Amino acid sequence: SMRSRHSTGRAQLACMACLFATGALRAANDGHWLDVEGQIQYGYYTEDLHALGNLAARLDAKQGAEPLQGYYAALAYYRLALTGQMRDRLRAASAVEHCIASLDQALQVRADWADALALQGACLGLLAQLKPLRAPFAAVRSRSQLASALELEPHNPRALLLDGGLDFERAHSDAPAAKARACGEFEAAVAAFEAARPGEEHAPEWGPAEGYTYRARCDLERGDAAAARDALE
Repeated sequence: SMRSRHSTGRAQLACMACLFATGALRAANDGHWLDVEGQIQYGYYTEDLHALGNLAARLDAKQGAEPLQGYYAALAYYRLALTGQMRDRLRAASAVEHCIASLDQALQVRADWADALALQGACLGLLAQLKPLRAPFAAVRSRSQLASALELEPHNPRALLLDGGLDFERAHSDAPAAKARACGEFEAAVAAFEAARPGEEHAPEWGPAEGYTYRARCDLERGDAAAARDALE
């Protein structure tokens, strides 16, 4: 009937409006967290321990049901640990432990979140370096979390980057196979970052700069200075 057609049309319009509003809210939410991500990355690139510490504490204090809140608190703690590990190992170890705890909370809400699993794997790997007595536990769990992340999303650029970074930094000069594996992951990570560029922005997005930097290090180690320069540029 005419009435039923009008009712169906109104229902369809209402559904479309709901979808549009949901998409707009999601985009606004991603925009907010990408701003936070930018602040964390800037603090890391400028080695601003004070700014990173304040960011981490502020994000940590407001953790709730929003998984990205815990994720970015963890990222801030991870960057704080990386930046300060040569100056104050105890403070760096404390930051890494906060990173792991923040991601435990986030993963309670989203257990199959590859980005959170990968970042937690990286934090556990750093903890194994900073607290050798805990290395057997932390190192094993680090590998487990990174393996889970890559099993869920084999082409996740940050999972590839973080997994390759651990291999690259741990590999000795007499372990070329480990370095080669890491360099392969960096190539895959950079390709994934480049493939994602034309798409919509979604949090998290960090990592391309580090991917290119690692690729340049791999190029230099195999004697290709021109390729390393291109990667850095």
